[in-house]
Amino acid sequence: MRYVFLCAIFLAALLTQAAALPPRHDFSGQYRPNHPVAETRREADSLRIFVRFPAGSLLPGKPLFVAGWSDYDAKRPLWQDSVRHLARRQRQQEDGAILVAFCLPANRVQAGQILSLQPTATPTEDSYGEAWLEITPQRLQRAYILTDSVGDPLLRRYVRQGEAFGVDHYGTEQPFRAKQYSMEFTAALPPMTNPATQPPKPRTLAVRDTLQFRAGQLVRLRQGGIYALLVGSNEPTTGLLVSENQYPALTTAAELIEPLIYLTSSDERKKLYSSPDPKRATDQFWLNVANQQQAVGRQLIRTYYGRVADANDLFSAHKGGWMTDRGMLYVVLGPPDAVYRKGSEERWVYHAPAIASGTYVFRAKPSTFAPDNYELVRRPEYEMLWYAAVEQWRKGLIARPAR
Repeated sequence: MRYVFLCAIFLAALLTQAAALPPRHDFSGQYRPNHPVAETRREADSLRIFVRFPAGSLLPGKPLFVAGWSDYDAKRPLWQDSVRHLARRQRQQEDGAILVAFCLPANRVQAGQILSLQPTATPTEDSYGEAWLEITPQRLQRAYILTDSVGDPLLRRYVRQGEAFGVDHYGTEQPFRAKQYSMEFTAALPPMTNPATQPPKPRTLAVRDTLQFRAGQLVRLRQGGIYALLVGSNEPTTGLLVSENQYPALTTAAELIEPLIYLTSSDERKKLYSSPDPKRATDQFWLNVANQQQAVGRQLIRTYYGRVADANDLFSAHKGGWMTDRGMLYVVLGPPDAVYRKGSEERWVYHAPAIASGTYVFRAKPSTFAPDNYELVRRPEYEMLWYAAVEQWRKGLIARPAR
């Protein structure tokens, strides 16, 4: 009896301790459309933070809260602060979004730390409405930021062909070069594929062209592809993807057929490409999937290509977002129900009971062109889950409703 009593006390103590610990942080809100994004620029002894909040997400008259974390999985921040007098530090953009810029002492943040920026004192359960930014050595060193044609921070790693952008350097303006590289963009392999069975990728990329630009000059890159921007002599290199003019949306027949690689065979896609009217053939493909129900076909098209556009906006770097490993799952399975980060791993959790439920593990594989890139840990047991999800699309049943 005494043993049972002691066990009960021990169990109660464990439960009390567990209740006192903060819940594990869920980052799924970072993978919803129109979430806040942030970037940095080194300015002498300060680190300037630029963060873009969607319209209506900042509380009038309230401060912006900032915290530094040792890593994504930390239970408590290393430090907390607030940005007061926010009205003086913000500017409304044409689409209603709010751009906020403020400085932190550079010695307050260290490489490897994570910054959270949110309109409430503590992060929300799923991080929606917040910006999270990993402080890398490059971010601590880089004294410039890419801007749009009116000088606002670009806050994305792609531009459209012919879109004007600039390089805003702190201090003396620096000339820069843009190196265009030869690179064949390929879609992600299915999640059950063994990467060891695939041909090795080239270790180096050939330079196709090098362009020189004056300090402070607005630039328009007319050829699509992957570029490396080199500013000054000691600055970190920045990768930039140059895409079609309607990007991240897809509009041409070829663009609409490409993402069907996740749902179709090579023969099916070949027939679509070679059709006298590929756009009409693609529409007919979806109508056939929908069993000739036009309303269902339109919903399938909106959901599938809506996810493609969202994946492009979220994950584009060295190639279109829908082609990346995270983009592949996002398009076929939808936004994850929960995302947990620990060290160099990111885990996507799907709770759907019937289709593709489970956990998918990604591991960080950064590069100059894709500093935030993650690769899926592929496993044979994903095969049945993957084909079941694809079958839902092929039967006209949307595997997961769009958020």
